[in-house]
Amino acid sequence: MPRLKQVLYAPNQLTLLRLIFIPFVIVSIVVEEYGTAFALVLVAGITDGLDGLLARRLGQQTELGGYLDPIADKLLLTSSFVALGLDRRIPLWLVILVLSRDIIILVTALVMVLTTSLRKFPPSLYGKINTVGQVATVLLTLLVLLYSHVLLYWFQQAAVYLTGIFTVISGLHYAFATAERLRRLERAP
Repeated sequence: MPRLKQVLYAPNQLTLLRLIFIPFVIVSIVVEEYGTAFALVLVAGITDGLDGLLARRLGQQTELGGYLDPIADKLLLTSSFVALGLDRRIPLWLVILVLSRDIIILVTALVMVLTTSLRKFPPSLYGKINTVGQVATVLLTLLVLLYSHVLLYWFQQAAVYLTGIFTVISGLHYAFATAERLRRLERAP
C-alpha cells in the first residue's frame, strides 16, 4: 500500500500528466495543430523540471518517480521526434540517432538488471543536456511551423545539430560509465 500512495505525491502527479499529454501531442502534430502541440510540449518541459524540484523540496523522492520520470521523458520526446520526423520536419538522421541511442541504453539497462546486482542508473550531466536539447529541438521545430521566420529556422537548425552532437556524447558517456561500473562490480569481493 505505501507504494500505491506514492502515486498521489505531487511530483509523481506531474510525471503522470506528462504521460497523459503524449497522445495529445502526437495527434496535434499529425493534424498540424502546431500551436497546441507547442503548448503541450512546453508545459511538459516545465513540469519535468518542476517535478524533480518538488520531489527534493517536499522530500517526496520515490522509487516510482525514479522509474516514471525518465520513462515519461523518453516516451514524450521519442513520440514527438517520430511524429515530426515522419513529415521530415526533423531530419530523419536525427530521429534514427535519438531512437538508436535510447534503444541501446534501454537494452543495456535491461541486461544489467537481469544479469547483475546493479539496479540504479542515475542520469548524467550529458544525458540531462541531451534531454534539454531534444526538448528545444521539438519546441523550435514547432515554432518554425507556426511562424516561418528565418531567425527561428537558424535556431532550430542549431538545435538539431547540437542535439545530434549531445546524443552521441551522452551515448558514449553512458557506454564508458557503464563499462566502468561493470569493472568495479567485477572487482568487488
